[in-house]
Amino acid sequence: MAVSDPTAEGKDESSAKTSGFLALTLGSVGVVFGDIGTSPLYAFREAVDHAAQEGAVTPAIVLGVLSLILWSLFIVVTAKYVLLLLRADNNGEGGTLSLMALGQRALGRRSLLLLALGVVGASMFIGDSMITPAISVLSAVEGLKLAAPGLQDYVVPLTLVILIMLFAVQSRGTARVASAFAPVMALWFVTIAVLGVLHIHEDPQVLLAVNPWYAIHFLLNHGLLGLVIMGLVFLSVTGGEALYADLGHFGRKPIQVAWFCLVLPSLLLNYFGQGALILAHPEAIENTFYRLAPAPLILPLVILATAATVIASQAVITGAYSLIRQAVQLGLLPRFEVRYTSETHAGQIYLPRVNLLLLIGVLLLVLLFRTSSGLASAYGIAVSTTMVADGIMGFVVVWKLWNWHPAAAAALVVPLVVVDMMFFSANLLKLFDGAWVPLLFGIAMVVLIWTWRRGVAILIKKTRRTEVPLLDLIQSLEKRPPHIVKGTAVFLTSDPNFVPTALLHNLKHNKVLHEHNVILTIETAQTPRVGPAERVRMENISEKFSTVSLRFGFMESPNVPKALAIARKLGWQFDIMSTSFFVSRRSLKASAQSGMPAWQDKLFIALSRSANDAIDYFQIPTGRVVEVGTQVII
Repeated sequence: MAVSDPTAEGKDESSAKTSGFLALTLGSVGVVFGDIGTSPLYAFREAVDHAAQEGAVTPAIVLGVLSLILWSLFIVVTAKYVLLLLRADNNGEGGTLSLMALGQRALGRRSLLLLALGVVGASMFIGDSMITPAISVLSAVEGLKLAAPGLQDYVVPLTLVILIMLFAVQSRGTARVASAFAPVMALWFVTIAVLGVLHIHEDPQVLLAVNPWYAIHFLLNHGLLGLVIMGLVFLSVTGGEALYADLGHFGRKPIQVAWFCLVLPSLLLNYFGQGALILAHPEAIENTFYRLAPAPLILPLVILATAATVIASQAVITGAYSLIRQAVQLGLLPRFEVRYTSETHAGQIYLPRVNLLLLIGVLLLVLLFRTSSGLASAYGIAVSTTMVADGIMGFVVVWKLWNWHPAAAAALVVPLVVVDMMFFSANLLKLFDGAWVPLLFGIAMVVLIWTWRRGVAILIKKTRRTEVPLLDLIQSLEKRPPHIVKGTAVFLTSDPNFVPTALLHNLKHNKVLHEHNVILTIETAQTPRVGPAERVRMENISEKFSTVSLRFGFMESPNVPKALAIARKLGWQFDIMSTSFFVSRRSLKASAQSGMPAWQDKLFIALSRSANDAIDYFQIPTGRVVEVGTQVII
C-alpha cells in the first residue's frame, strides 16, 4: 500500500503558493505600474529643460532635479502609498471611493467632508484618465523624430490612429491582451534599467542626488521657479495612486514586492542614467530618454515604449470604467450601460458611453497640444488633487479606524499631506499653460455628481408626499380584497415602507392582485463586496406580501435573478418563469419651485433620461417585465 509523504505534500502546497504569489507579482507589474513606469519618457527632460531656462545645463540643476525626483518617489509613492495606504483596505479593495467608504465607516456616519473629498478625488481621476493616454502615447511616438527624422510630420497622426485603435478594441474586452501586459512591462523595466546603467559611468556624481540636500538647495536658490519645477517633477510620480486603486486585483504584498524589487530600482537607474548623459552631453536635452539608446536600437525602443504606453493607457481606461461603476453603485451618478466582456471575471467590463467620452477628450487633447512637452503643462493637477484627497481621508482612517492617538496620526500623515499640497500648489502655477484642461474635466464631473445627488434628493422628497404606507395598503386590501390572480409579482422600490408606484397603478388600472407580492429593494453596501450569507434579507408581512432586500457591494454588478435564487434557501420558491417584475418609469418635468436653478433642472432631467434602463442594469429578463409610466414634476 502506497503511503503519502506529508513532507512532499507540504512542499507541493508551498510551491503552489509561491508560484501563485509570483504570478500576482508579475501581473501587478503589467497593470499597476504602467503610468508611473512610462514617466521617464518625459518627466526628467521637462524638469531640467525648464530649470535651465534655455541656458546652460549645470551640475547643480541636474543634481537638484534628480534629487527632487528621487525623494518624490521615496515620499509620495513609497512612504504614502506603498507602505501606508496599501494597508488601508476596504475588505481587500482600494481606491479613492473605497477610502471614502472606509472613512465613513470609521466615523460611523455619513460625512459631508469625506463625501466631498471622495467626489473631488474621483472626478479628478477621470480628468487624469483623459490626459494619461494622450501624453504617454504621444511621448513614445515622438521617438520617431530621432529614428527617422523624415517622419516628424506623422507623429500626431500616428498617435491619433493608435489611440483610436486602443479605444475601438475596448468593447472586445481586455482579457486576451491582459496576459501579454506583464511580460511587456517586465521587459520595459529591465530595458530602462539597462539603458540607465550604460550611462551612469559617464558622470558618476549623479549618484550624489540621493542626498536630499541637493533638492532642498535647489528649491532655496530658485524661488518661484523652483516651485514651477516641482510641478514638472511631479510628472515622475503620476500613477502612484494606481498602486492603491488596484489593491483589490493583486493584494498588498505582490504590489509591494514588485515595487521594491523591480519598478523602483529600474526607475532610479534610468533617471541616474539620464542625469549622467546630460552632464556629459548637454545637447541630449532634446530627448534624454531616447538618447540613452544606441542609434540602431532607437526604433525597437520606440516600438517597446509605444507598447508600454498603450498598456499604461489601458490600465487607466479600465480604472475609469471601474470608478464610474462604483460611483453609480454609490448613487453618485445615474446608471450607465455596463457590458461584461468576460464570462469568468466580473471586473472585465466595458461602458460604451464612458469610452466614447474618454476618446473624444483624449483626441482633443492631442490635437490641442500636439507635443508631449505641451501636454506636460496640463498634466499633474488632477493627480495631485486626488493625492491630497487621499491623504486627508487617510488621516481619518489612521485616527478613527486604526485607533491611533490624533497626535500620532497627525505626525504620520500631515507631513505627507504637506508634500502633496506643495505639489498641488506647484501644479496650480501651470493653470493657464494647460492645467485648466484636466481641471475643467474634473469640475464638470463634480457638477454632474452634485446635480444628480441634489436632484435625486428633491425627487424623493416630492414623491414621498404622495406615497402610501405599505402597511396601510395591506390592511385596506384585507378588508376589501381585489381579484386575485396566480403567480408572483415583484415590485422594485427604493423604500420598502411605502407602496411602490407600480403596485398602486396595477391596482388602480388592472384591479387585480397577485397571490404572492414581493416588495424588492436593492441596497448598496459600504463595502466593495457582499458575501452570499448577507446578500438576501426576507420578511413576511402578510399572507400575500413579503419584502426582500438584496445587498450588493459598490464594486459588484447587481444581478437580481441570480441573487433571488439565493432566496430559495430561505424558503421562497422562486421561479423566474412564473414571476413578473413591475418597474416604474418616471417622466420628469421641470418646475419653477424645484429648489434648483433652471440650468440644473435641465441637466438633472437630461441625466435621468440618459440613465441606463433599470431592467438592463439589474439584469432582469425583459420578457418578465411590466413597465408602468408616471410623470413627476420636480
